[in-house]
Amino acid sequence: MGETQVTAQEGRSAAGPSPIAAEAVTDTATASTTTPPAPGTSGSEPAPGPGATPAPGSGTTPDSGSGTTGWQARFRSLRRARRPRLWFEILLIAVSYWLYSLVRNAVPEQKAQALRNADWIWSAEKSLGLAFEESVNHAVNSVTWLIVSMNYYYATLHFVVTIGVLVWLFRRHPGRYAATRLVLFATTAVALLGYYLYPLAPPRLMNGANFIDTVLVHETWGSMASGNFKNMSNQYAAMPSMHIGWSLWCGLTIFALATAPWARILGLLYPTLTLVVIVATANHFWLDAVGGMACLAFGYAVSRAWYGSLPHHLPRWVPGAPKGRLTGLRTAGPPRPASEPEAEAEPKPGTEAEPETAGARRP
Repeated sequence: MGETQVTAQEGRSAAGPSPIAAEAVTDTATASTTTPPAPGTSGSEPAPGPGATPAPGSGTTPDSGSGTTGWQARFRSLRRARRPRLWFEILLIAVSYWLYSLVRNAVPEQKAQALRNADWIWSAEKSLGLAFEESVNHAVNSVTWLIVSMNYYYATLHFVVTIGVLVWLFRRHPGRYAATRLVLFATTAVALLGYYLYPLAPPRLMNGANFIDTVLVHETWGSMASGNFKNMSNQYAAMPSMHIGWSLWCGLTIFALATAPWARILGLLYPTLTLVVIVATANHFWLDAVGGMACLAFGYAVSRAWYGSLPHHLPRWVPGAPKGRLTGLRTAGPPRPASEPEAEAEPKPGTEAEPETAGARRP
């Protein structure tokens, strides 16, 4: 009897909660719906303290490092290869050459110092047994058609070939264009420092020497070194020779990137012939050419430090940009994500679109 009563009581207690427990649950539910969470909290999580670090993946970053991270990302983006824009490149080259000419011609001519430096260079070459400029100058000047051709070579190809190589890079090697252009710009910039620190008269303007000013003698048109255009250019900025600096830049670029053997050979011949021209026309000493090579080496060092590699080791095409028909550059919008299906091609006029399934063919 007693066991039966205890069992019944246990059954009743297991069948439902006690009135006290039910009242506690009701109070808890009421409090959770009426009391708003504390500021900065989500659900039952406690609010972080003033110096707490946000949990990973929370979408927030400390305020102290956000500015630094942004600048670092911006700096890294500037060092990445990107597709060149034609209008920007034309404007950049035009403005850069205008500034180069402005600064070069604004450098004080310092005629007396330039003539003294020319005498010292000539004496140094004689002491080395390599003072051959005067002999080459007289020998080539005796062949009229040859020296006139060299005068025009000196006045024109310096610009024509350099611009041609830039266009070729823009169209065929856009991934290497910016790095190779930086070499040229850094080379030219450091040359301006040489013009200011070491004014030098060309051999044709030396006092007491027997050099022939071939442009003046043969009245060649177009040269800014002599004749009617000499007042438009600084005549005492011969060191370093940018004819050598730019021509060697062209030659090395063609040799490193061209695939045709004849083009690579021409690339090496171009700076070699330029050296003969600057000496034969008495516009430079051969030591001026050494100065131009040193400036070019500086330009390559700057480009390698900025891009982390020499230009010809960089990818030919801009990474992630499909090749365009004319320039090898990206001409459409950003690439479509892999998860996004490709748009269906519209049917040509006069044709009917294919049915979606085989069973849906029209009779």
